[in-house]
Amino acid sequence: QLQFVESGGDLVQPGGSLRLSCAAPGVNLSGYAIGWFRQAPGKEREGVSCISGVGGLADYADSVKGRFTISRDNAKNTVYLRMISLNPDDTARYYCAARYTPYFVACLKLLSRHSHTWGQGTQVTVSS
Repeated sequence: QLQFVESGGDLVQPGGSLRLSCAAPGVNLSGYAIGWFRQAPGKEREGVSCISGVGGLADYADSVKGRFTISRDNAKNTVYLRMISLNPDDTARYYCAARYTPYFVACLKLLSRHSHTWGQGTQVTVSS
């Protein structure tokens, strides 16, 4: 399984924005569906967003639709998560996961069904 390095987390005020990065140095991510997951203290890990392995089809959890935007740069082996209008419910540690799925398909549920090896993640804290 791929190992990612997540970064970009920070402490922000409600209404603020952040851009998270998920890098896999030296790994060709073409064909991989890549997702962002998050886990808050005392809660289960949940899928937030996913981008398809081909064609860049974005898939989002209802709780972040309209506020989060996922994108990928295969040349840089990196996936991004742009987050705006952050609120305290977005406070969590954010992680990446991937599965080789070279299709133009919505992938969040697909990734959520499989086990993954998690990296260290990056902490997002939304608080005034």
